[in-house]
Amino acid sequence: MGKGGMSVDEEENMAAWLVGVNTIKVQAFKLPPLGPNDVRVRMKAVGICGSDVHFLKTLKLAGYFVKEPMVLGHECAGVIEEIGTQVKNLVPGDRVALEPGISCNHCYLCKTGRYNLCPEMRFFATPPVHGSLANQVVHPAELCFKLPDNLSLEEGAMCEPLSVGVHACRRANVSIDTNVLVLGSGPIGLVTLLAARAFGVPRIVVVDVDDYRLSVSKNFGANEIVKVSTNIQDIDEEVNLIHKAMGGRVDVTIDCAGLNKTMSTALKATAAGGRVCLVGMCHNEMTLPLTPAAAREVEVVGVFRYINTWPLCLELLSSGKIDVKPLITHRFGFNQNEVEEAFETSARGGNAIKVMFNL
Repeated sequence: MGKGGMSVDEEENMAAWLVGVNTIKVQAFKLPPLGPNDVRVRMKAVGICGSDVHFLKTLKLAGYFVKEPMVLGHECAGVIEEIGTQVKNLVPGDRVALEPGISCNHCYLCKTGRYNLCPEMRFFATPPVHGSLANQVVHPAELCFKLPDNLSLEEGAMCEPLSVGVHACRRANVSIDTNVLVLGSGPIGLVTLLAARAFGVPRIVVVDVDDYRLSVSKNFGANEIVKVSTNIQDIDEEVNLIHKAMGGRVDVTIDCAGLNKTMSTALKATAAGGRVCLVGMCHNEMTLPLTPAAAREVEVVGVFRYINTWPLCLELLSSGKIDVKPLITHRFGFNQNEVEEAFETSARGGNAIKVMFNL
């Protein structure tokens, strides 16, 4: 046993296992041994991500396939129970937010600072790696970030989705000189809106097909909202509405949906010399008007997860520059019935933004 804490064998560790399409079972989860640089964390807050729901519904996402039972969950925070013999920066009782991806630290991408692209990445709840919707998990200490005293464990868990918005804003080089268009006002669109505002963006327009989500965006600080259709024939007319709502240049467009239509809209709406940032990944293949966009030197950059965002997210939350608490719309406990109900609530959408487990 490491320095402090109870042996995990003294109680049964339970987790939410994805065992088939639309089938989750809360059952025992045996933890790996605690390495010298690891910590054992008792999970306290775990959020449901769209990827969790997608795996539940289809057993696949992008190029990942669930081939055997897998523990779900990757948006998480908890309390340190036990530390490895080499861990110096954490002690049992510390409240921490967990960064869910473990990179190899020695490939070219890791060494050049782009560890989110590491080909050996082991990421919570991405097949075949188990996730964190469990009573306890073992994780590297360097990926557990101590929470400031004024932040809750739920806010700690929200660092994960917020990190996507922060990384998108970094990739898009947004600043006090940048007008930003956000396409999609689901959870990632909303955290991108919050991050852009914290980065000093003067004007933000949010676009969606859903009235309720647009009203939420307005409440979260969007200067203007534009309702659009799903019909790709409407793009030119909708781009005119977007330009009118922005009242100036669209310097950066951040596409949080990743559809053929949203990316076509992004390329047409963004000003010459501007930048389009693709975050959403709904469509794997798209037919896009790239040539006219290239003729206006519109840059296209991709976003995949995040790099070194937890310290900044904790600072933005602790200082009050970003408040993610209103994003948490539903809370559930951790048992078979509540786990099933929570995932049904998240999948249904409606007024559910972030569904959170309190373990």
